[in-house]
Amino acid sequence: MDLSNLKPAAGSNKDSKRIGRGPGSGKGGTSTRGHKGAKSRSGYHKKIGFEGGQMPLQRRLPKFGFKNINRIEYKAINISTLQAMADKGITKIDPDVLQEAGYINATQLVKILANGQLTAAIEITADAFSATAIKAIEAAGGKAIVLGAPVEEA
Repeated sequence: MDLSNLKPAAGSNKDSKRIGRGPGSGKGGTSTRGHKGAKSRSGYHKKIGFEGGQMPLQRRLPKFGFKNINRIEYKAINISTLQAMADKGITKIDPDVLQEAGYINATQLVKILANGQLTAAIEITADAFSATAIKAIEAAGGKAIVLGAPVEEA
């Protein structure tokens, strides 16, 4: 056996219908397209979503909402989570520490929110803070540092 005598299995390949080859073929005349109408003509193409003249789905449903391209997505971390980390002996918390602990991944921005109680004095570095979170951190004797903000020197 070699490549020169390979053939498809008997009956697996079928000849296509030869349409529009004269009246003797039995498929001449209208060439199985029927009489008149857009579908009988050359170059016919049905529009995407066309439903036979019925109002298409994409026009029946209302439009709503939009995607704000300027939105900044933050991963929210509550001060109760920071307190739990402080209980384990961590005094300086930054995105790298949060990533090691499994709270965020490498691409996420961090925002600290004020849900919970904070009693430990810890230094927290994050991308953003809520106003109440800053008050809670400073009330506990800690420090809230915003990443990318200019450093204040005394």
